[in-house]
Amino acid sequence: MESFLNTFVEVMTELSDKMWSSVLLYLLVAVGLLYSVYLGFPQIRFFGKAFKETFGGVFGKKEKDEAGTMSSFQALATAVAAQVGTGNVAGIATAIMAGGPGAIFWMWMSAFIGMATIFGEAVLAQKYREVREGDYVGGPAFYISKGINNKKFAKFLAAFFSVAIIIALGFIGNLVQSNSISAAVTEATGINPIIVGIVIAGAAALVFMGGMKRIANFAELVVPVMAVLYILGVIVVMFVYNDQIIPAFQSIFTEAFKPTSMMGGAIGATVKQAIRFGVARGLFSNEAGMGSTPHAHAVANVKHPAEQGLVAIVGVVIDTLVVGTATAMVILVTGAHEKGLAGPLVTQEAFSTAFGTIGTSFLALCLTFFAFTTIVGWYYFGETNIRYLFGHKGLLPYRIIVIFFIILGSSLTQKVDFVWLMADFFNGLMVFPNMIALIFLAPQVKRILDSFKAGREYNREEMV
Repeated sequence: MESFLNTFVEVMTELSDKMWSSVLLYLLVAVGLLYSVYLGFPQIRFFGKAFKETFGGVFGKKEKDEAGTMSSFQALATAVAAQVGTGNVAGIATAIMAGGPGAIFWMWMSAFIGMATIFGEAVLAQKYREVREGDYVGGPAFYISKGINNKKFAKFLAAFFSVAIIIALGFIGNLVQSNSISAAVTEATGINPIIVGIVIAGAAALVFMGGMKRIANFAELVVPVMAVLYILGVIVVMFVYNDQIIPAFQSIFTEAFKPTSMMGGAIGATVKQAIRFGVARGLFSNEAGMGSTPHAHAVANVKHPAEQGLVAIVGVVIDTLVVGTATAMVILVTGAHEKGLAGPLVTQEAFSTAFGTIGTSFLALCLTFFAFTTIVGWYYFGETNIRYLFGHKGLLPYRIIVIFFIILGSSLTQKVDFVWLMADFFNGLMVFPNMIALIFLAPQVKRILDSFKAGREYNREEMV
């Protein structure tokens, strides 16, 4: 049995590596470039307007949202809750260790093209959303099944996507996130991981059972606090190591095109490795093109789909250009990448170098925030697809299974790498149908953007 499992792991590892390091990586970049050029680089042309759409009404007088929707900012917060996760801590460190500091430059480049992709996803999610049991729902399954002309093929792709995302994020992904929380809390406090898992599951259940509105309110409240707390910690590190900030930026730009061979864990790093790991980390972190965040953007209460497309762009800025860059800078200015560590231990070493034991506790707290908000976001994405496949009757069984996986994850001390492997594999599978839809439906996105640029009122039927 053990030999079979080992063989299965080897096969799955090879399949997942090939899928992510070659096919999907190039596909995500290609679609991002296609949307950037085809749409006239909306991430540049409307960059300022994107921030105005996102934050312009946060502190002003709020209009009452339509029943069954979220506000535009709540939708963004829900998306960012899922985007900003443990990958922003461990994943950035992995990119630097494997590709050198230059990987961060290529991470920025991938974020830039990913902004155009995520704009298209949000626009399509808005266009093809529908009302089910009194709530708006939408996402790739909806714009795949309703937007692609070949209906049999479209329904197959949509169902394939839904099953893949439910497994990848709702079940396996949340299992891994709860494991990350319990490991961090147990390391910092010594509390039994099972107890941590039960507390996580109970808190998550309270959010889940409140439906879309409670999820939206939770995200709107917690995500800004989470991001600001982490950034404040980083700013303090930057102040302590202010003499290393310029050298850190210099290493990012110089080693993006000519990596040295003496950078700690990145011994022998090449330009190819810097590009591969930087681009991969950027795309995997902000989830542009992966089909996850459109579920949140679909239910935003906006007058024109392009408005939420611009808000989605800001999500990439927050996730990759702000939080991801913050992690990278902490690692580089403290020299944590030169000590031969791996994954989250690199980031932990960076904060420990700056703050001592307080740094370890601070990172554990941030990781707990990151992972828990990801659980909420990923649960919601899975719930939308449960509704697509089974309707309202599928929600209670889904919630029970998710809570079970959360508790299971906290107690899991063995085979965590295998669980991550399975999550990555199913994550990869869900990208393919989304990419197909984005390519076929690009003309619709362009027509919607053109109507927005012309100041015309949105008419759903005219944009087909």
